[in-house]
Amino acid sequence: MSDAVDPAIVGALIAVRGNAYAPYSQHPVGAMVESESGARYFGANVEVAHYKGLCAEASAIAAMVSAGERRLRHVYVIGPGEHLCTPCGDCRQRIREFADAETRIHVVDAEGRLLKRYTMEQLLPDAFGPENLGL
Repeated sequence: MSDAVDPAIVGALIAVRGNAYAPYSQHPVGAMVESESGARYFGANVEVAHYKGLCAEASAIAAMVSAGERRLRHVYVIGPGEHLCTPCGDCRQRIREFADAETRIHVVDAEGRLLKRYTMEQLLPDAFGPENLGL
């Protein structure tokens, strides 16, 4: 896989980031998850006044699960700047729930240039998952 991100993915990420509701942090984030079937689901962060909002990754994963899918192949995250906008701890655990060893997490800058790509083990080493519960 090359370091170039598909322009269609970049355009969709920028568009969904533009739909973010981030009046408190002024830090809009967009995410796209690609399921095992190849379907793509998008999400933006949604903040609320009591500061417990919904992250873009959680929003995209919720859309995937709501569509009946359960396995992540790719996760893309775009923030507003040139810095890494990696998933928060809660989102790392949420991604882990639906990821496997083949899942890749891609973090791009505000223009869609790939900054870093992670495996699940790199993003959340020694993670606790369903298998730890005997599932």
